[in-house]
Amino acid sequence: MNNSAPYDPLRLCIYATIAAVAWLLGPVAVVGFAALGFAGYLRARRQGLTRSKCILRDTRLVLAYLGVLALAGTVAIGWHVYQLLG
Repeated sequence: MNNSAPYDPLRLCIYATIAAVAWLLGPVAVVGFAALGFAGYLRARRQGLTRSKCILRDTRLVLAYLGVLALAGTVAIGWHVYQLLG
């Protein structure tokens, strides 16, 4: 008899929810999630984390990636505003 609980793919539900929010809110969601991730990795790096479970591994690369995402989202927001006003 197997007493262990069945695998709960909660992360997949979380990923789908994040994708839906990003789809609905567009670049605002990208900037928000990137800024949140950047803040989290910056704090972790300051506490000594140098290797991450993220596919990029090195926390400096992760920070650079998240910074580029935030910048791209900010540019996209500016472009949308420019299109609305111009």
